Amino acid sequence: MTQRVELATVMDRLAVDSLITEYAVAVDDGDWAAYRALFAPGGRADYRSAGGIEGDARQVADWLAESLRLFAMRQHLIVNRRLCFGILEQDTGDTAHVQADYINPMRLDGAASAAPDFVCGGRYAFGLTRTYDGWRIGEVVVREKWRRLPEPATTR
Repeated sequence: MTQRVELATVMDRLAVDSLITEYAVAVDDGDWAAYRALFAPGGRADYRSAGGIEGDARQVADWLAESLRLFAMRQHLIVNRRLCFGILEQDTGDTAHVQADYINPMRLDGAASAAPDFVCGGRYAFGLTRTYDGWRIGEVVVREKWRRLPEPATTR
């Protein structure tokens, strides 16, 4: 492998890492225009394992905007990113697959405490494509593995 190819691979890895980070930030900040812009044309998301929907980026952004209004605080952490570049039309490196674990603490709107009321975790599977605008999400599948719900209120 030449130094030029190695440098291009490092640059792609950094760009993919940035894309995954921007995904988390867009969801946490409720920036649904930014969320939609992260997807390639025809890009889809599947949140069914977490009780959500599957659809195109616009549909899923609308669903997220509505369902996440319940939470005043979201802090979405995406870790343990495993990246594999693929082949598209004979060019190595125009597709990528990323598996990454997540933990997502959230606080209900109006909660008395600053501590999270709801925490979930699982794994993302991202299918990415290099476009003229850079790396974009072709598909993301959420595989929720666990969740901790708010403690029920006790009466005295």
